[in-house]
Amino acid sequence: MAIRRAMSGRIMDRTAVVGARYMSSWWRSVQPAPKDPILGVTEAFLADQSADKVNVGVGAYRDDNGKPVVLECVREAERRIAGNLNMEYLPMGGSVKMVEETLKLAYGENSELIKEKRIAAVQALSGTGACRLFADFQKRFCPDSQIYIPVPTWANHHNIWRDAQVPQKTYHYYHPESKGLDFAAMIDDIKAKGHFAFFDMAYQGFASGDPEKDAKAIRIFLEDGHHIGIAQSYAKNMGLYGQRVGCLSVLCEDEKQAVAVKSQLQQLARPMYSNPPVHGALIVSTILSDPDLKKQWLKEVKVMADRIIGMRTALRGNLEKLGSPLSWQHITNQIGMFCYSGLTPEQVDRLTNEFHIYMTRNGRISMAGVTTGNVEYLANAIHEVTK
Repeated sequence: MAIRRAMSGRIMDRTAVVGARYMSSWWRSVQPAPKDPILGVTEAFLADQSADKVNVGVGAYRDDNGKPVVLECVREAERRIAGNLNMEYLPMGGSVKMVEETLKLAYGENSELIKEKRIAAVQALSGTGACRLFADFQKRFCPDSQIYIPVPTWANHHNIWRDAQVPQKTYHYYHPESKGLDFAAMIDDIKAKGHFAFFDMAYQGFASGDPEKDAKAIRIFLEDGHHIGIAQSYAKNMGLYGQRVGCLSVLCEDEKQAVAVKSQLQQLARPMYSNPPVHGALIVSTILSDPDLKKQWLKEVKVMADRIIGMRTALRGNLEKLGSPLSWQHITNQIGMFCYSGLTPEQVDRLTNEFHIYMTRNGRISMAGVTTGNVEYLANAIHEVTK
C-alpha cells in the first residue's frame, strides 16, 4: 500500500519516489555516443574563433557568400499553399500527387513502368528515411540477404543498414590513385550474383544541372531489364533540407506485386512515424505539377549546379597556378557537391590545425563551401600540406 503524507501542501506518494530512484539506475551503463563524422566537423568549425575559418564539410548548398539559399520557386509555392490547405494527416504512403511527380523524375515523364502501375512507392522522410524504410523491408522479406555498400560511401548508409540488422559487405568503387572509379575491381566484387540494385539518388539535377542527365544510370538499369529500388530526396535539389521530403520506390513484376509491396512499406512506416509530414510534400507537388514553377525550378537548380562546377574549375586552376607537382584533374572530372580530394587524414589534420579549414578526415571536400572569397586561401593551404 502506498504511504501518503502531507508536505508543503502537496501529497507525496512514496512508491512513486522510490520508483523514480530505482529507474534512474537503468541508464548508468549508457556512454556518450561517438560524434557523427560529418556533423562533428560542423561543431568544431562553429567553435573555432578564427576569422579565416572555412567549412568544406557541410553537406548543404551555400551561395557564393556562404549563405543558405531558399529557391524562388519554393517561396512561390509556399505563397500559394499558405492559408489554402488544411493540415490533416496524410495517408501512411504520403502525398499521392507528390509521389506521382517524383516517379516521373526518376523513371521518365512517359515511363511505361509508371503507366503499367508496376512501381510501389511511398513518401519517405527524405533520402535517409527512404533508405531506412527499404532496409527494414529487406530485412523482413529477404532475411537471409545482405547489403553491398561501396567504399567509400555516405557514412550514414552503414548506420542505416546496421540498425535494420541487415548484414553488410562492401565493394570497391573509388580508385585512390586515379581518384576516379575503380571499374575493374568493382565488377570483380559484384559479378553476376542475382543482385537487386538499390539507388540512393540524393542529387538529381544538382550534379550536372539537368535532372534527366543525372538519371541516366537509373535509365540504363531499367533498359537492361533490372528490377530496382530508388531513394529520392528533395533536400539538395530543392533546398528542402529541413522539410524531410523524399520518396522510396520499388519496381515490381506487375501491378499486383506493386500493390502488395506498397502495402507492406506502409505497414513498416506505421509504427515508425505513422505518416509523413505534409508541408514539404505540398511544396514539391505544387512546383512539379505547375509548368511555370517547374521551369523556374529547373533554371534555379542549374544555377546551383553551375556554381559548384565553377568552384571546381577555380580550385583546380588555383592549385595549378601555384605550381603543384600533383595532378588535380580529378577535381573537375568528378561531379556533384563533393570532391574526393585525395588528401590523407594527416593532411586534413594539418589543414584544420594550421589553416582552420574543416572537412571530414577522408579528404572529402564539399564544393558548396568553396566560394570566390575563399577558393584561393583553400588552394594555398592544400598546396602547403601536399608539398
